[in-house]
Amino acid sequence: MPRYGLIPSKLIVCHGNICRSPMAEFVMKDMVRRAGLENEIFVASAACRRDEIGADTYLGTREKLDEMGIPYEKRHARQITMDDYKQYDFIVAMDEENMRDLDRMTQGDPAKKTRLLMEIAGERRGVADPWYTGDFDATFRDVQRGCSAILDELQKRRRQT
Repeated sequence: MPRYGLIPSKLIVCHGNICRSPMAEFVMKDMVRRAGLENEIFVASAACRRDEIGADTYLGTREKLDEMGIPYEKRHARQITMDDYKQYDFIVAMDEENMRDLDRMTQGDPAKKTRLLMEIAGERRGVADPWYTGDFDATFRDVQRGCSAILDELQKRRRQT
């Protein structure tokens, strides 16, 4: 794991780390790059469950990223660890199930690092899993909206310092 130091670090999690969280990771990285902040914000993703450990990003997610012109790389799904919780300063979950998993793993999120992606965008709801719905367009819209809200929040904090 890279050393982040004072660089804000964001970990995005979903059930298996093959659809929603890698989509959000690559969308967020693209937004950060376009904002000229790639050396100032670190973004990664992980799974809450073990179902897909080692698998690459799901084909439907890669196709949607290709359609939208968002670069991505080959990767391997991995499960979040307690070390991740300690290292990252902000952990974004896709739905309430992920929040419950994080709550169990962290014994109640004592550092208050976890939030729902759509909550950051102003709504208290989850991002639908396209693994089940097949609707990568709807997931992408939510991911884009949530990632934009994260970037806006980071830029506001940056201007205040």
